[in-house]
Amino acid sequence: MVGGGAGIGGAALYDAASGDGGGSTSRTSSLPVVDNGNRPAASGSVESVAAAVLPSVVALEVRGPGGAGSGSGVVLDSDGLILTNDHVVTLGGEIPADQAEVTVSFNDGRKVRGTVVGTDPLTDTALVKVEEVDGLKPITIGKSSNLDVGEQVVAIGSPFGLDATVTSGIVSALDRPVEVARDAQGNATAYPAIQTDAAINPGNSGGPLVNMDGQLVGINASIRSTSSGQGAESGSIGLGFAIPIDEVMPIIDQLRAGETPTHARLGIQVADAAGTAGSSDTTLSGARIAEIEKGSAAADAGLAQDDVITAIDGRQIENTEALIATVRSYRPGDTVKVTYQRGGKESTAELQLGSDA
Repeated sequence: MVGGGAGIGGAALYDAASGDGGGSTSRTSSLPVVDNGNRPAASGSVESVAAAVLPSVVALEVRGPGGAGSGSGVVLDSDGLILTNDHVVTLGGEIPADQAEVTVSFNDGRKVRGTVVGTDPLTDTALVKVEEVDGLKPITIGKSSNLDVGEQVVAIGSPFGLDATVTSGIVSALDRPVEVARDAQGNATAYPAIQTDAAINPGNSGGPLVNMDGQLVGINASIRSTSSGQGAESGSIGLGFAIPIDEVMPIIDQLRAGETPTHARLGIQVADAAGTAGSSDTTLSGARIAEIEKGSAAADAGLAQDDVITAIDGRQIENTEALIATVRSYRPGDTVKVTYQRGGKESTAELQLGSDA
């Protein structure tokens, strides 16, 4: 931005020195110019997706005691409900959500004050509400479970405060275990993420990831990047992660209803497992049960301390991060098949997941 400003200033000075700073300019050229006109966007193109989705995307400015930040959000309904990340409205846990002063900027230039309706740190989800704003365009919600690796997607948000920025890419991977934070009690913010190479940068958080039908399939939430220097905020290197919309829809419904969000749980404390499986040379990886709660779903299914969980419903569990993210993708009461190792022998157990209610 500094380079661009300096370039413009330099051009203005040059024109003034040349005696051509105030007169009219001609757009004629001796070189041939082809004018194809402004063609309509092709259906299913990034251009058409951007035109459809941009009116549903907002920029969020957040202030609180001792801090300020920015992020993005997406309009869910015509009554002014906006979906974003918990870490956007709490500045990464630095301020309580009820002390956040949120300013919502719409695509048409309107700016209004928003109120935080509710947050769920464990899924990094938050809802903001604006009142008496007419003409809102809710986004169309799709199904993240319909995504395939290699499918084209579009991310929209306000990276580094640059509102209404559109980037495109593909789905690089699905069900990528991503853990971004832990609270003082050891509860992890983790989810089975959609990985994309669409450019996502600080400020994109809370904005939509959409498919080529313009349907919301994920909430852009985190990136992996290389640091550009001590204390500097690094940017995209093509490793962006979005929370699948299927996973947070039940949380959104609970927050809208004023309820405390609930999450599925096994009732265990775990640690990364590393070693060999029995007497073979096969390397064993998974999540080792370090502690198990009496009466929990895991205990009732016959799991025990030092068992190593290696899969849930056939999805491989490499470590504790993968186990937490995978269980977080289910709801309390869901039935799952747990594969585990005990004494070098593989076994399975079917159990009904408990709740943290």
